[in-house]
Amino acid sequence: MKIIDTHCDALLKLQKHERNALGFMDEQKPMRYLDADEIDTNYERLKEGGVKVQFFAIFISPRIPDNEKWQHALEQVDIFYNEVLTCENVVHIKDLKGISRLGEHEIGAVLTLEGSDAFGNDLMKLRTLIRLGVLSLGLVWNNANLVADGVGEKRGAGLTNFGREVIELCNAHGILIDVSHLNVPGFDDIIGMADRVLASHSNVREVHDHPRNLTDEQIERIIAGNGMINIVFCPPFIGEGNIVIRDLFPHIDRIISLGGADNIGIGSDFDGIATYVEGLRHSGEYKNLVDALDAEYGKAFTEKITHKNFINIFGR
Repeated sequence: MKIIDTHCDALLKLQKHERNALGFMDEQKPMRYLDADEIDTNYERLKEGGVKVQFFAIFISPRIPDNEKWQHALEQVDIFYNEVLTCENVVHIKDLKGISRLGEHEIGAVLTLEGSDAFGNDLMKLRTLIRLGVLSLGLVWNNANLVADGVGEKRGAGLTNFGREVIELCNAHGILIDVSHLNVPGFDDIIGMADRVLASHSNVREVHDHPRNLTDEQIERIIAGNGMINIVFCPPFIGEGNIVIRDLFPHIDRIISLGGADNIGIGSDFDGIATYVEGLRHSGEYKNLVDALDAEYGKAFTEKITHKNFINIFGR
């Protein structure tokens, strides 16, 4: 079974290790993307789990000083090029239509940006990231920035004027606009402006009331715009207590009930989560999810949620 996973934080994890290791290389164990046990989405695990396309997010912590954020972003891009793209049969996807052209043994790698903090108020920097291969932009993380407010910002504002310029630029370049982490006013503004919308890693608030999840109205508006809602494996976004794979099904069922059977995908958030769904601790365990989906929904729907919906909406 082919898997398209629209969110992971492997680049940040690798960058943190490299920065921590500076000056201590004789004492620190190297962390290679190829097979490091610490990386949920390492190359060997992608192969083991049948991942056909992995999206790799550039993420800059809000704790990083503004004058250092661009450097942090470039370091993660460098890791993407020097660690991820140098693995055998890994292909840089520079246009989402390229997903359909991948060979049998090839794995596609997509570069994304989670949060606009990396480029501040400088559209030249955003254009540079697009030239380097960024195909999806999550405008915010949980905090506010110069583009919009995240779900954790108490101010509750929507898109700024600069944010509208960002959306126009992304529309002109066919960049996906990722609404995961956005607050409701920002979401409302974007739905009216963005050409291509997805929630790269979000679940359903009606099923589990968490601010990172989407309301029914938001889900319906994404569906109406032929966008995608990609189910995330972060346990606090799924439910309470010990989370198992079946706990994802009520979220899937709710999206289906809202008319979104053709709009569901997967955005694991591997390497960005500290707790795990039982049986889904890394990409190598995707077979457990596929088997559970097959048993619950049948193979045809499993193929839709794992890869066909994404290709039908964004890959043609």
